Amino acid sequence: MRLYGKNPVLERIKTRPRSIRKLYLQKRTDLSEIVREAKQAGLTFESVDKNWFKSKCGDAHAQGVMAEVEEFKYAPFTEILSECLESVSIPVFLDGVTDPQNLGAIIRNVACLGGFSLVLPEHGSAHVNETVLRVASGGENYISIGKVTNIAGALKKIRTKGVCIAGALAGDGDDILRTELVFPLGIVIGSEGKGIRPGLQKYLDVRLSLPMRGAPLSYNVAVAAALFCYEISRRR
Repeated sequence: MRLYGKNPVLERIKTRPRSIRKLYLQKRTDLSEIVREAKQAGLTFESVDKNWFKSKCGDAHAQGVMAEVEEFKYAPFTEILSECLESVSIPVFLDGVTDPQNLGAIIRNVACLGGFSLVLPEHGSAHVNETVLRVASGGENYISIGKVTNIAGALKKIRTKGVCIAGALAGDGDDILRTELVFPLGIVIGSEGKGIRPGLQKYLDVRLSLPMRGAPLSYNVAVAAALFCYEISRRR
């Protein structure tokens, strides 16, 4: 798996240097911070020219930095459940988020907020790939990301442990600003087009919506996830 760009590679060097197998830096490019961090982490790098980068990276916005890294390792759901019960993190279950750009943005946003984890379904979802990592900008190093065979089964299991499940709905739920939140808490966020599937809505203990006083449109799923998680984080 390849990791492109200054920020994604720099954060990986700082947090998980052992996951980096090879590091390539473009000649005659100001990459002094990456060079310094790489040396401190005991990593070597290969200096290559612009044509090499173009041939290897194509249209990717690599900024003269590329690292070959180990395949992404998902966290076991048992670990995410334990973090939730110990009030370390709030799991965010993504239902039908298939766009890698959106998944990457969600990872970056919840990593910035802190105190959240992500759970993805095995099927019908974007998974962590090179595009996701580039957009996440290093956020994947700061949160647990799990993958489960069945979101419904995961919700059923977590509810038996006393976790309240909130669903993020577009206009059909209670105003999150006026609704009491119960912790420990998990949140389900659906796709932009279909929202949370009916088969999952029966596991929701509370249905929440974001107030919209402007245009009669809808938030992008990554923006909606950030707004929901911000409000939840503020009230923990």
